[in-house]
Amino acid sequence: MTTGNSEQPTVRQLRLVVEAEDYDAAVAFYRDVLGMTEEAAFQGDGGARVSILDAGRATLELSNPAQVRLIDSVEAEGRPSARLRVALEVDDAEGATRRLVEAGATLIAEPRETPWRSLNSRLDGPAGLQLTLFQELDAGT
Repeated sequence: MTTGNSEQPTVRQLRLVVEAEDYDAAVAFYRDVLGMTEEAAFQGDGGARVSILDAGRATLELSNPAQVRLIDSVEAEGRPSARLRVALEVDDAEGATRRLVEAGATLIAEPRETPWRSLNSRLDGPAGLQLTLFQELDAGT
C-alpha cells in the first residue's frame, strides 16, 4: 500500500455523515432496498437518531475537473455530477438501479458500460445524495 510517506496509515475507516430530513425513508432506502447492513443505531435526547450502515470497503476518490467531466460524459451523457457523489459497487447494476428507482430514486442515467469495464448508472437518492452504482464487469476473471 502506498501511503505517500514512510509511516503506517492512521485512517482506519471512512464514514460519510449525511443529514437526512426524512430519516425513516432514507434508512429504508439505503438499508432495506439497497441492502446496506446496519452496524449500529442510536437514539438520543430531543429525538436524535443515527444509523451506521456498512458500505463495504471505502475509498476516497479525488478527481480533478477534467476527470469529472470525462466521467460525466461517459456515465451521464455529459450531465454534470454533484460536487459530492457516492459511488457504490453492486453485483447487479441493472437490478439494483431498477429497485432503487422503484423505491423512489430519480434516474439520471441508465446503466451503461464504461471504457474502464464497469456497468454504471447514476441516480438521485434520498438525503440529497447523488449515487453512481457500478458493477465491475471483469470481477473474478
